[in-house]
Amino acid sequence: MPPGIPYIVGNEAAERFSFYGMKSILQVHMTNLLLPLSATAISAAAHDAASTQASAYYHQFVAAVYFFPILGSLLSDGWLGKYRTIMLLSIVYCIGHLAIAIDPRWIGLTVGLALISIGSGGIKPCVSAHVGDQFGRANQHLLERVFSWFYFAINFGSFFSYLLIPELNKSLGPHVAFGVPGLLMLLATLVFWSGRWKFAHIPPGGLGMVREAWSPEGRKIVAKVLGVFAFLPMFWALYDQHGSTWISQAGRMDLKLFGYEIQTSQIQAVNPLLILTFIPLFSYVVFPFIGRFVRLTYLRKIGAGLFLAGLSFAVVGMIEQRIAAGERPSVLWQIIPYVIMTAAEVLVSIVALEFSYTQAPRRMKSVVMALYLLSTTVGNQLASAANWFVLDSDGNRRVSETEYFMYFAGLMFLNAIAFVFYARTYREQSFIQDGADESSASTAPTTKAS
Repeated sequence: MPPGIPYIVGNEAAERFSFYGMKSILQVHMTNLLLPLSATAISAAAHDAASTQASAYYHQFVAAVYFFPILGSLLSDGWLGKYRTIMLLSIVYCIGHLAIAIDPRWIGLTVGLALISIGSGGIKPCVSAHVGDQFGRANQHLLERVFSWFYFAINFGSFFSYLLIPELNKSLGPHVAFGVPGLLMLLATLVFWSGRWKFAHIPPGGLGMVREAWSPEGRKIVAKVLGVFAFLPMFWALYDQHGSTWISQAGRMDLKLFGYEIQTSQIQAVNPLLILTFIPLFSYVVFPFIGRFVRLTYLRKIGAGLFLAGLSFAVVGMIEQRIAAGERPSVLWQIIPYVIMTAAEVLVSIVALEFSYTQAPRRMKSVVMALYLLSTTVGNQLASAANWFVLDSDGNRRVSETEYFMYFAGLMFLNAIAFVFYARTYREQSFIQDGADESSASTAPTTKAS
């Protein structure tokens, strides 16, 4: 195993605790800020309107986070290199957390979220591409499992943050609840800095990156991967709602578990807990078993994940039907769609990370990663727009929550069917460097049918 990998994985675990810890209470925090402070009693309609607006703002923030990978990739591949870019933007990231911890009202929240968007988004394509840079042809067979364990670190950090930060918010208030994630981001930065002599560093491409990107071959490769990425925004429009509309639904359910009433935000911990289970299960059991009967390419895995995402929303819609009928079902029922969506996440998000790295020429690794992450921006803008659309000028819902969830389920199924037809025309390539340094790197691709 390359010596720099433990530092990258440790950095990722702490950084993801930081990000998801802050994000775990964001929907609830913004809903409270949007509620009328002068009202002695807040009606259900007023709370629903505030929650829907908070969902729209939440998805705009997530959209911004996944837009700024473009900035990070250009700095990384064209000028500073991955290591320096990650260090610089990690400092911006820390300042953003500090701003929210000092002032969790609208001014500090807006400034802090803007800086976190730049920092967190900017390092995203660089960190994942930096993982791949540690491998050459001699050990590329380890790449799939390393990306899986990289994703394991993400969810290891997020699981504990989903449990801890909502409790801190309830008991000690937003200053502490937003401050602790900032301390974890500082720790993440220090861990990454500690590995500076262990990493394989691929120098920035400079103008070479631009020439490669705009060469006939570069344009052809980018166009091909963009064709795949075009089907992913709908997945992210659904997936990221487990941090917004699914939380709002949980608030309308019975939150008592074994005599203890959980915070609505804590139900999100089910996702990383399942990921910690599913990653080894899929890597060592499910994929090898299915591979005995069907050749599992990147795109076949992604296609299966798209269908599962649609199914998860259909289940959420059925739960909402029970709530609309006057029932108050246990929040445990939400575990079913979480199981389905988490399986979809393994098949789409983890696989797409490796797909993006292997399909990109050496000087364009971070850029292609950024284009992949941009699909999350588009997806969250779709979700944000949907939440604004369901409210009329008086703040009343145009469609019911059940119709809302079923609408997204239907769109996802149509998107998945279209993807199946596109995937049949795609031929996968693999651009893996020959060694850990510039002198031995190669852009020679290997090709296989999808």
